[in-house]
Amino acid sequence: MTDSSLTGAPAPAGADIVLPCLDEADALPWVLGRVPDGWRAVVVDNGSTDGSADLARALGATVVHEPRRGFGAACHAGLLAATAPYVCFCDCDGSLDPALLPGFVARIAAGESDLVLGRRRPRGRGAWPAHARLGNIALARMLHDRTGLRLRDLGPMRAARRETLLELDLTDRRSGYPLQMVVLAADAGLRVTETDVPYLPRTGRSKVTGTWRGTWHAVRDMREVLRRPPAAPALAVRTGAAR
Repeated sequence: MTDSSLTGAPAPAGADIVLPCLDEADALPWVLGRVPDGWRAVVVDNGSTDGSADLARALGATVVHEPRRGFGAACHAGLLAATAPYVCFCDCDGSLDPALLPGFVARIAAGESDLVLGRRRPRGRGAWPAHARLGNIALARMLHDRTGLRLRDLGPMRAARRETLLELDLTDRRSGYPLQMVVLAADAGLRVTETDVPYLPRTGRSKVTGTWRGTWHAVRDMREVLRRPPAAPALAVRTGAAR
C-alpha cells in the first residue's frame, strides 16, 4: 500500500476502491501497491484464468467473484460489496494510479462535488489509441446534448459516496455502466466534475479499447444509455444536491 501523502492530498477515512479484473495478474502488484494506506481494495474477478484472484487475495485485497461477464457487472458487484462511505472505481490494468484517489474523495467530503471523474491525460506512446480517443470525444458530445454536462472524458476512474451511487439504481451491466452513472447523476441534479489524471500505457491488451471492434461495442452500449429518457429527479430531492 502507498502513503497517501505522496499524492499531495490527505486520505479521508473510509474508502473502498473497486477494481474490475479480467486476467490482470501482471498489473496487480503495482496497482495494489498504490492503494492508499487504510483504504480497502475490492478486486472483482470477472472470470480470470491467469490466477488474478489468488494473487489479489495474497496481496491483501478483498476478492469478489462476478460470473456474469461485463464491465458493468463487475463494477456493480464491487459497489454492492463495498461498505465504506466513499466508493472509488479504477481500472486494474496499471493505466491509472489509485494513489490519486484521495484527492477525488477530499473534494466530495468538502462538498465541492458529488461525482468526481478522472480526465485521462496520456503519458507515453500508445497509452490511448486514436480510435478509443475519437469514440470518447463523440460520446462526450452526445452526453452534452443529452444532459448539458460539459465533460472532456468519460473515463473509468471516479469517486462518489456509496449511498449516492446505490440510489442512482444503475442497471447497465456492460460497457455503458460508467456513462449511465454520469447520466443518472446529471438527471438527479448532482454535481459532476472532472480532474486531470495521468493515463499510462496499460499492462497487457485492453479488452475494450485495444481494438476497433471493442471500441465500437462500447460506443454502441453507451449510445443505448443516452437514448433512454431522463429519470425522475427523486435523488436530487432527497439529497438536496444541485448542479
